[in-house]
Amino acid sequence: MKIAFTGPESSGKTTMAKWTSKHTSYELVPEYAREYLQKTTAYHLNDLNNIASEQFKRNSASGGLVVDTEMLVMKIWCEEKYSNCSQEILDLFKEQKIDHYFLCKPDIPWEPDPLRENPEDRERLFKIYERNLLEIGASFNVLSGNIEARKMRIITTLKNLNVL
Repeated sequence: MKIAFTGPESSGKTTMAKWTSKHTSYELVPEYAREYLQKTTAYHLNDLNNIASEQFKRNSASGGLVVDTEMLVMKIWCEEKYSNCSQEILDLFKEQKIDHYFLCKPDIPWEPDPLRENPEDRERLFKIYERNLLEIGASFNVLSGNIEARKMRIITTLKNLNVL
């Protein structure tokens, strides 16, 4: 089973992915962009393609996985930054196999980070994520509220999916 956390910046994806990985004993696949951009915060479209390619490869490992980011994040990031998405990222998005998504609502305080770019329009971005998940017919739940409420939603969902 592959479980993905997706949504706008500073919406709790990493926190919830780490917790879910520990709770399920599934392997955590961290966000590769953070590793890639440690060298520089300046990047171009080709960098996004490289990041997406490596993230896709890591997310394609076998076994139970909790992925901190996936190709929908890359698609929306590319569209927001460059007004369209590269064919490479679109192809990876179509190819990725995620069994269930948790879409994180940005109803928690913004946490500044040198790699984050969109503090003012997280709700608009959330709606774009939600629309994309609906368009592809993805299995997903919205996570909202405080950390404990999100954990309870994850537990309930994973029990319903026979993961727990």
